[in-house]
Amino acid sequence: MNILVVEDNREIAQNICDYLALQQHIVDVTHNGLHAIELLQSNTYDAIILDIMLPGMDGLTICETLRNKLHISTPVIMLTARDSLNDKLLGFDAGTDDYLVKPFALAELAVRLQALQRRSQPQKNRTLNVADLTYNLDTLEVTREHKAIKLNPSCLKLLKLLMQYSPNVVEKQKLEQALWQDDLPDSNILKIHMHTLRSLIDKPFKHSIIETVHGVGYRMRDHQDV
Repeated sequence: MNILVVEDNREIAQNICDYLALQQHIVDVTHNGLHAIELLQSNTYDAIILDIMLPGMDGLTICETLRNKLHISTPVIMLTARDSLNDKLLGFDAGTDDYLVKPFALAELAVRLQALQRRSQPQKNRTLNVADLTYNLDTLEVTREHKAIKLNPSCLKLLKLLMQYSPNVVEKQKLEQALWQDDLPDSNILKIHMHTLRSLIDKPFKHSIIETVHGVGYRMRDHQDV
């Protein structure tokens, strides 16, 4: 899943991001409500984890803006220390789909995300396809020309992002964030990971489908469209 975490407590946000990344989710994070609106207008997410008390714009206003002005129906889990019935009713009135009171278990958050995804997109295709390459998001099986390809977790994250955005370019920064969130490495480790991915996805086959866009990032295209 592509998930946006909007949480001003940086420790809580980092714990959420680390936990979800271990489960192969792609996570964007912001600590400011106004920045969250900008991200939601320029990106597509499968779920939003939204704190109520935020600088810039509070979570209730963000949720109301999504539903009433931007007409974005992405499922929202609202996080808050407020646990009264009235607080919860305000959250649901604003358009949230679920409500989780702090402190909470990360495992419960993950289960609630999965439940929201099943309810909101029951028929969603869980298989990505580009050219003759297939990636089953449920089994993590990757095949090309019906031959199984074994990838490490880092390559799987990169592959998922490239296939989801295909044939568009995925910027280098977004690929780096998928692997390391905000703790970006100093050296160009991304290039090493991309080399590993290409050696498995492209090198054994007649046509290459991963393309470098110099100075920008990478994209994946069907060779017939190149």
